[in-house]
Amino acid sequence: MFGRKHNYLRISLTERCNLRCLYCMPEEGIELTANRQLLTTDEIKRISDLFVKTLGVNKIRLTGGEPLIRKDIVDIVTHLSSLRPYGLKTIGLTTNGLILERMCRDLKSSGLTAINISLDTLDATKYEIITRRKGWHRVMRAIDTCLSAGFDSIKLNCVVIKGFNDTELPAFVDLTRDRPLDVRFIEYMPFDGNRWASEKMVTYREMLAAVSDKHPTVRRLEPSLNETAKAYKVDGFRGQIGFITSMSDNFCGACNRVRITADGNLKVCLFGNEEVSLRDAMRLDAADDTQLETVVRDALNRKHKQHAGAQNIANTPNRPMIRIGG
Repeated sequence: MFGRKHNYLRISLTERCNLRCLYCMPEEGIELTANRQLLTTDEIKRISDLFVKTLGVNKIRLTGGEPLIRKDIVDIVTHLSSLRPYGLKTIGLTTNGLILERMCRDLKSSGLTAINISLDTLDATKYEIITRRKGWHRVMRAIDTCLSAGFDSIKLNCVVIKGFNDTELPAFVDLTRDRPLDVRFIEYMPFDGNRWASEKMVTYREMLAAVSDKHPTVRRLEPSLNETAKAYKVDGFRGQIGFITSMSDNFCGACNRVRITADGNLKVCLFGNEEVSLRDAMRLDAADDTQLETVVRDALNRKHKQHAGAQNIANTPNRPMIRIGG
């Protein structure tokens, strides 16, 4: 619909996480979906096969929860790697980094090409505040280990919240001086239970101004097809930065993403509450791949031109972020 080609699939592997980030999980926690209702390894592989071989997906990202706590993670990555002859180019993973250091080389050898690491502060004490857990030093070591492992892409995801970490943006940019990192500054987005408020959000323009004040040679890079981040680079720095502007300047017209939740629901928009169960189609309806493809295409044809805007999204029921998949 609307001239968009959906060639990027994000699959959430679990709702479980070993952190409790304020913007992702409600303070009271969430009621986890029973294991029997989550996608099995074989179901994840079947869905991946369908999207790559039949629906033209060339990029898959594994998310959660924390995907590295699934014991079959390397097996799943290995299977995805077998889909390269059918057009899959990029296999990515988004992680909080807590147990990444000891796993990154196995993941790399299994075929993983891209890592996104969530890191919202460069201060160990503030890290404990926003995640409600310890572990900052482990994440920092994991970043260095991934750099030495030679992944095609290493990105840091930083959710920017006014009054908490918005003064740290120049320091994050400094990380790209000598490292081939891509730091992504993400506008604070509303999800069920994360106490979003417009006064906590730092807009893209405000973030760019803060970066430019410290790094006046920062410049916009040429936009790429289906760009979700507005990419910038400081002259002479090895890495780059980007701004995810979902709230202040949406990129819906170029959106090429669809999501599968850990319990098997297809979400064609991160902020939409319309879902269709691929799990039930496989288990209850015993759909073959042709029927499953029809379910997916029908859902894509119902995708709206753009999301409803920040204030409307904030008042629209949706899942907590941890139950959607990052």
